[in-house]
Amino acid sequence: MVTEADRPEIKDRGKYQTLLDPELWAYIDRVNDWYPPEIAFMPIERQRAVYDAMCRAFREPYPAGVKASDSSVGDRAIPVRRYQMAGTAPQAAVVYYHGGGFVLGGLDSHDDICAEICAGTGFAVLSADYRLAPEHLHPAAFDDALAVFEWAAATTGLPTVLCGESAGGNLAAAVAQASRSNLRCAIGQVLIYPELGGPEPVGKENAGSYVEHAEAPLLTLRDIEFYRHIRSGKGQSLDDPTFSPLSDTDFSGLPPTVIVTAQCDPLSSEGEAYRDRILAAGGRAWWREETRLVHSFLRARKTVPRAGEAFARIVAAIAALGKGDWPY
Repeated sequence: MVTEADRPEIKDRGKYQTLLDPELWAYIDRVNDWYPPEIAFMPIERQRAVYDAMCRAFREPYPAGVKASDSSVGDRAIPVRRYQMAGTAPQAAVVYYHGGGFVLGGLDSHDDICAEICAGTGFAVLSADYRLAPEHLHPAAFDDALAVFEWAAATTGLPTVLCGESAGGNLAAAVAQASRSNLRCAIGQVLIYPELGGPEPVGKENAGSYVEHAEAPLLTLRDIEFYRHIRSGKGQSLDDPTFSPLSDTDFSGLPPTVIVTAQCDPLSSEGEAYRDRILAAGGRAWWREETRLVHSFLRARKTVPRAGEAFARIVAAIAALGKGDWPY
């Protein structure tokens, strides 16, 4: 396993040395031990194997009473996992899209997070195993994400909240925008440190978190550029709102939206910009930048108090939106 001494970019923590709490550094070091930065230069299948092993290492047991079952939905038989509290009838459903840069992850990578959302809200949670790049370029992941939401909205008969983390936040936002005029549209959306495309190609932004936290632990601006590129087909337009939700020209009619980002994350300003676009269009949106946290902090929810408190707020927001309430 790679040690800190082998990675000078991790040992030299710069401004983050004191900005981040010691327990968060312990989490960051553990992530980098499992999934070191140099893994990006390895074949995709190797990256996935290492990432899956890391997810297993961080996995927490299900809360009491949560039951899960696997199936598939839609014409493409998209794999899904449904979570429900035993012996209860849920009041709402959550469609959850996992993170992983559109390249990594699946039903197992965020399994415990979905189970805890189910337990914390009492809602049914449906996790979508959308197709991954580079084997399946855009719009494959978006098409799958939309199909799972439309299936859930049509078959469960429950008000539905969209929720996504990182790349999954992109998919949730794109689905909300694509389905807002449907008879069965989402009742709300919760986006967790989402990648929303930004108004310009990576490298041209000149303000906010893109500059302030371009070299943040666990996600850098170079990483974002890599992930955007790897899911793009030839001639992919950044003005396509199904690829870059922030590039849309119309933000009206979106469901009540909660965006939660991390202070030390180059993507944080995208969450702020998305909130501002919705508010300017007359919608309801709220953005919170969780201080002294980094991208992927959900995995630190059990060991880092700040991350645990942020996750509790996220679950409370999902619960409120699913009941038709505005949490803020």
